[in-house]
Parts: sequence; structure tokens; C-alpha cells
Amino acid sequence: MVDGSSFDFEGRNVVVTGAAGTLGQATAEAFHKAGARLALLDRDEARLQEVAGGLAGARPYALDITDANAVAGVVERILGDLGGVDVLANIAGGFAMGPLLQDTDDATWDRMFELNLRSVFNTCRALVPHMLQAGFGRIINVSARAAREGKGKMGPYCASKAGIITLTESLARENWHSAINVNCILPGTIDTPPNRESMPDADFSSWVAPSALADVICFLAAEESRAINGAAIPVYGRS
Repeated sequence: MVDGSSFDFEGRNVVVTGAAGTLGQATAEAFHKAGARLALLDRDEARLQEVAGGLAGARPYALDITDANAVAGVVERILGDLGGVDVLANIAGGFAMGPLLQDTDDATWDRMFELNLRSVFNTCRALVPHMLQAGFGRIINVSARAAREGKGKMGPYCASKAGIITLTESLARENWHSAINVNCILPGTIDTPPNRESMPDADFSSWVAPSALADVICFLAAEESRAINGAAIPVYGRS
């Protein structure tokens, strides 16, 4: 079975955003098992401290990732603490069902784009120059199946996740001749407590386990995926 410990990230510095969430924690744990040094980012400081406390040597940084100035400041702290960043796993994001598009207010639209797209823009903009200077980098963004298959009453969410695919492709092209690879994954329904609570009659066995998604993220950060760049990879489970 492939898992994060199947890869070797000894000596690598990995930033995981949204690390206090279910997928973020699973991703951090997978990289930790593989020997990475971790910088964990999230706005939930109490939960972030709890996650970091269970991963020896992991450094927590509490911030609002939609705030560009806050992201720039934390990146400088991380670079000072770790000396560099090799891998950026952009896990942070959000989901909200809404009304029909014509009934959607500006706040709902803006919130989805802030959480899902601006967060990725902020971290990539802050870290790519340092990766270019170092001559190496791996960036993995999290889009969604809904980015390819738009759903009713999910317009802002679907559009923001679709933007992640295009941003990933653009960033990969801009760095095509560097040693920076940029890819994204498109999860189906993730098996998390909130999803189970909101869909109690669903077949949970068909959903994607957070640990399985973490395996794919680790693969895209590893040497084994060096030929993959600018890809949007479906990870749908059996749903």
C-alpha cells in the first residue's frame, strides 16, 4: 500500500495550509511520516496548536490566509525558521451551498473566492520567488470535482474551484523551464465528519478518505512525480 511514509522527504520543508482541518491534518501527518519538516498554517489557532503538538517538530503559524499581508509576513517567518520552502500544499478552502445564482448575494460570492482562490493566489505569490531562487519547488493545490461538473445552487463554489485549475495551469506554464512543478487535485466527496452529518444516508464507503488524498498529495510532491506538471488530477474514490 502506498502512503506518505513510502516517500522520502527527509531534509525537505513543507508548508501545509488549512492544517487544522480534516484533510490538512491528514496531509501534515503523511508528510511527517515521510520525514518532512513542517510549517502548518490555519486560522483556527487552538486546533492548529493541537495538530502541531501531535507532530514532533512541526511549527504552527496562525493567520488569515485570505489576508495577503499576513501571508507575506508568515512566509518571511517560515523562511527565517526553516531556511526555505520546498513544498507548498494548499489545502485551505471552504464550501457553502447557496440559493439559485440570481438570488446569490455578493458576500457569498466573495467569500467562496476569498477562501478557495485568493488563498492559493496569496501563498503562491509569496513563495514562488523563493522557490525560483532555490531552484526547486513543488506546489499542490486542491480544487474539486465540482470544478469540472458544475452543480445547481453551488455556482460560487464551483466557479472558485474552477479558478484553481486555471491558476494551476498558468503558474505551471510560467515556470515550465524551472524546477518548479505545479499541480492540483480534484477530490470527490471527502469522508469527513461534517459531510457524514450533512448526508447521513449516503454510502460513505464510496467517498474519498482524507488519508487517500494525502497519499496523492505526497506523490505529487515527491521525485516520483517529476514528469507531472500543470495537471488537474481527479481523485473521486468510487462515487
